[in-house]
Amino acid sequence: MNKIVLRNKILAVLFLGVLMGALDIAIVGPALPAIQKFFGVSDRLLTWMFSTYVLFNLIGTPLMAKLSDLFGRRTIYILDVSLFAFGSLVVFLSHSFSLVLVGRAIQGFGAGGIFPVASAVIGDTFPPEKRGSALGLIGAVFGLAFIVGPIIGGVLLMAGWQWLFVVNLPIAAAIIFLGLRILPTARPARQVRFDWPGMILLAGALATLALGINQIDTKNFLASLGSPAVWPLFLAFAVCLAIFINVERRAKSPVLRLDLFVKKQMVLTYFLSLGAGFGESSLVFMPNLAVSAFKIISSEAAFLLMPVVLAMAVGSPSVGRLLDKFGSKLVILTGSVVLVVGLFLLGTTASVLPMFIFSGICIGLGLAALLGAPMRYIMLNEAAPSDRSVAQGAVALFGSIGQLTGSALVGAVADSQGGGVFGYSSAFLVTGILGVILVILATGLKNRSAEQETVRSHNNVAESRPA
Repeated sequence: MNKIVLRNKILAVLFLGVLMGALDIAIVGPALPAIQKFFGVSDRLLTWMFSTYVLFNLIGTPLMAKLSDLFGRRTIYILDVSLFAFGSLVVFLSHSFSLVLVGRAIQGFGAGGIFPVASAVIGDTFPPEKRGSALGLIGAVFGLAFIVGPIIGGVLLMAGWQWLFVVNLPIAAAIIFLGLRILPTARPARQVRFDWPGMILLAGALATLALGINQIDTKNFLASLGSPAVWPLFLAFAVCLAIFINVERRAKSPVLRLDLFVKKQMVLTYFLSLGAGFGESSLVFMPNLAVSAFKIISSEAAFLLMPVVLAMAVGSPSVGRLLDKFGSKLVILTGSVVLVVGLFLLGTTASVLPMFIFSGICIGLGLAALLGAPMRYIMLNEAAPSDRSVAQGAVALFGSIGQLTGSALVGAVADSQGGGVFGYSSAFLVTGILGVILVILATGLKNRSAEQETVRSHNNVAESRPA
């Protein structure tokens, strides 16, 4: 089979898998009122639909990434898709809210590996000069999902909320069938024992961090940090993290190699991913700002997010092509500046509708240059082939932590300023100030020539090894 045709088929399978996971996030939101009414649960309990998914997604990401490096991309990618489908089936068949949460946990666990493994497959199968474009197309999935997701969700809701989860089953079946035929089967020749102590400690650290952030009361942010529901979880996180680092130093095949945190380029990427996740989470509050600024209802305010989503959907493939042409530094630096401009404009001119829309476009384009493709492009260049999936998982982890902390801190700033236009405008200004830090960090990235030299170095090492 022609290499280009094969690569395009592989990209289509990866695109479909990431789309399935992204659509689930986009279509579940509209179903929450129906799910709440069906099971008769409180608002606080309902939030665990998302919290459970996020928590197990965090745990699944490093585990699946490591397993992919050990046992092959195809095996773990199909396992991830199968777990996601099984979780969807559990939710569909649930007759209690507890079982719904079990299904969401399985979904999140499986979804945790889909994007990192897909990115690693691109690194394995696409030449360096084509990786940016491929990653850009995968990144565009999220913008596409948030455009068509609410529409699909609205149609399926007419048949019952359960059908929002049934739709995942035929998609997963198609991915598994095509994946078994098309995805590469290569796996390391030498197998090593999996680092279960490290994985358990990392899972404990991530779980306690996520739960601690989830328990923060944004209306009483500082006071809640010292509450019995929060500080013991953060303490447990710090203890688990310290023990984890000590264990990984001695592990023969650590679940998260510590040398992935030594290179300057990688460390900068983790912090940039953290900041990008923070910026992305602030979008949750744009409809609240629109409701206060324009005196409209929530359903109408949601449409004012469309410029952001469209900008991300259009910007992601373009960013991928620019990565191949100009390298990551110029793309990320430019995107960070555009994001900061959008955040400051939103914070200062929110009550002017044309400026609100223009700000949203800037924010969408800026996030397109930070989320997904650029960070993963850097890690494909920097990480050795044997650590590609783990490196992708590390980027995903930092992005998720940024999302968790961002939503808590932005909400806290808005509440501390009394909410309304002034409160949410202040929150976006604070986010803009943090965005300036991203601009500063981006200036420290490697230029195009240095990036290409790193790729050549990895290629030379790979070619020198015996087959």
